[in-house]
Amino acid sequence: MRKINKTLALVCLLGVILGALAILAAQWTLHKTSSTEFCLSCHTMQAPYEEYTGSVHFQNQKGIRAECADCHIPEGGMDYLVTKFLASKDIYHQFITKKIDTPEKFEEHRLEMAQTVWAQLKANDSATCRSCHSMDAMDLSAQSPEAQKMHEMGIKEKQTCIDCHKGVAHFPPEIKMDDSAVKALQTQAASTPADARTLYVVSNTPLGDLGTVYPATELHVLKNEGTARQVEIRGSQMQGSEQVIYYAAGQRLILASLSEKGQQSLKVLSDWKKDDYGNAWRDVTLQGEWSASALASREPMWDYARKLDDVYCAGCHAPIPTHHYTLNAWPSVVKGMGARTNISENELDILSRYFQYNAKDIKE
Repeated sequence: MRKINKTLALVCLLGVILGALAILAAQWTLHKTSSTEFCLSCHTMQAPYEEYTGSVHFQNQKGIRAECADCHIPEGGMDYLVTKFLASKDIYHQFITKKIDTPEKFEEHRLEMAQTVWAQLKANDSATCRSCHSMDAMDLSAQSPEAQKMHEMGIKEKQTCIDCHKGVAHFPPEIKMDDSAVKALQTQAASTPADARTLYVVSNTPLGDLGTVYPATELHVLKNEGTARQVEIRGSQMQGSEQVIYYAAGQRLILASLSEKGQQSLKVLSDWKKDDYGNAWRDVTLQGEWSASALASREPMWDYARKLDDVYCAGCHAPIPTHHYTLNAWPSVVKGMGARTNISENELDILSRYFQYNAKDIKE
């Protein structure tokens, strides 16, 4: 009996030892496969790594470095184990399916992989980001005015880090707008009823030899003359920039740029009046013949602009409400952000006008 007990004790001891070794081996494996060196063992990770080395997460004035695991793997618990399990699919696609085994294939699937990571961070409230960053610890007064505005908006709207910081360590995926959207917009403009009393310009279009009218500009139809319409533009002119018709006094949203003949054809409605900044403005109208297509409402153009916003802007950060900035502030914001994407000049102009026409100080 004693011999049996002794054997049982030895078996239990051996089991404990083997179990401990298994746990230690598992922990060692999990630790080693979480290292940056392990990530770089796949050659397709070289490009993301080079992107990362150019970011502030790799090198900064404070000397704090976030390694791959710091951003991609939660610190512990079930989230850690689940993330490690899901990460095994990258090895599977690298060596088994060969889905991402070349830089070209990696780029082809960059958007899909990025969206997966974004969804994970959204689901866990950006847990890995918050292991280093905390809104409670932020000194908003020490941030730039724009950063303060964005963080205050994020707190108010209960956003999480990944909503706005999608390109902090790696290049965001290159996303292009589907051509079908603009074609649909043009088709809709071509089908506007002939008896429409108000028109909205779709693209930069000449107004005869009087000048060029820009997207979303409102045209008031005075009368129809066969295939052409006699239209009127109503706006304001700033002294010193008489070649331009603006949306309203003090609001630099350009409706049209004028030729010399166009400037001579203007009808002046008021005397020059200075604004708070010393610029003189007066109300004007311009009439001309319009034979091009146009929309009966701005809404189809705004639908298109919202798609542009979703494609080019929301790929990096959460959508910014149109009322977040003033009409005059929006163009520089849109231009600065647009320079980081491959958005076309015409698309950028339409997007800028969408924000301007819906700005917080718009005078409708």
